[in-house]
Amino acid sequence: MGSYLPGTRDEQQSMLKAVGLEKLEDLFTDVPAQVLLKDSVRIPAGLSEMQAREEMERLAAKNTVFGTILRGAGAYDHYIPAIVSSVTGKEEFLTTYTPYQAEISQGVLQSIFEYQTMISELTGMDVSNASLYDGASAAGEGVMMTLTRKRERVLVAATVHPEVLNTIRTYCWGRGVPFDVLPEKDGKLDLDALNSLPEDTACVYLQHPNFYGLFEEAEKAAERIHQAGAKAVMGVYPISLGLFKSPGEMGYDIAVGEGQPLGLPLSWGGPYLGFMTAKKDMMRSLPGRIVGETTDHQGRRAFVLTLQAREQHIRREKASSNVCTNQALCAMTASAYLAAMGPEGMREVASLCYEGAHYFADELARIKGFGRTHTGEFFNEFMTGCPMDVRAFEKEMARRGILCGLTLGDRLLWCVTEKLDKGKIDHVISVIREVCGL
Repeated sequence: MGSYLPGTRDEQQSMLKAVGLEKLEDLFTDVPAQVLLKDSVRIPAGLSEMQAREEMERLAAKNTVFGTILRGAGAYDHYIPAIVSSVTGKEEFLTTYTPYQAEISQGVLQSIFEYQTMISELTGMDVSNASLYDGASAAGEGVMMTLTRKRERVLVAATVHPEVLNTIRTYCWGRGVPFDVLPEKDGKLDLDALNSLPEDTACVYLQHPNFYGLFEEAEKAAERIHQAGAKAVMGVYPISLGLFKSPGEMGYDIAVGEGQPLGLPLSWGGPYLGFMTAKKDMMRSLPGRIVGETTDHQGRRAFVLTLQAREQHIRREKASSNVCTNQALCAMTASAYLAAMGPEGMREVASLCYEGAHYFADELARIKGFGRTHTGEFFNEFMTGCPMDVRAFEKEMARRGILCGLTLGDRLLWCVTEKLDKGKIDHVISVIREVCGL
């Protein structure tokens, strides 16, 4: 991280002199001339604090902040207890960001250890790394760690979030790994596609609940994947684990996901958090850091970097990942959220999401044209039709302060979280009837 305060000209000259150079341009002599800027970058003159604030407020006024949100699709509007920001907003935590030398601070190591412990418990897996940049990169790293010399093909269910699917595809393209998409049937992975997997299949990746909000036949899928000698990798929505079986309980080798629902605000798309857990026999293939607990020479509890064998600064020529750090502040936020909620709180949130979504789906179905697209069981997201042009519908709902479901062609992908109680859902239903002229 660089300083927020730029060096003065005298300081710049002092630094240049120390390395035997005369001017800043000498630092870039190895950069090809054709890619260097010939003219100075035209940056506007600086503003006073008052002017800068006014400009930011002008820009912020262009944003629409919705009071009611019925959209998920990978980023979710969950309630964040006040204690979360109270803890993570402390200066000693807020400035840790992403530590490059975590081993110098017992506090940082303890926070990572506690994060790993809670994520492992949540997913039902044996070990967790210290986190990744987001859920999509965690998915890409997760499938990469299953590759072997004899098995190097990656298969992904078509029901995975499109952006996650494309991220995995990019990972595979970059390493020359064969990549295939498995077909869907009524919004879920077609299990018949798992009956005769290619012999070089390293893993199958599926999402549970999937992009359409449906629960996959995950246990049956894991059994067939293992029968073919491949690894089973699951992308999971962490809130659902408060109520339903964990990846570990369903026999998966690796579990990954987006940690944003664990206390991180939507915040225009980030920063978010990727979590990654695995069974013990795959521990040495995990990218990034693993912190362990031990005792010092006086018998006191202590924390150490137990494993970071795949970091880019260690055995780089043999590493299968370039992940060398973690989202420390975001991981601490997830830890604070999980600690504040506890098992009962997680169960209650998951129950409210599930019950609210099913009540909303039932009420929507009473309006002609909003029938569900798929018949499978779902958690808190589901897809429906729309009796009018979906873009016009979206616009009219927005005018009334409601962000409706995500538009997918002529359909809508709805989401309900614990922030929408029965009264709010009934209000949304009445607004939908009004918009549709009913």
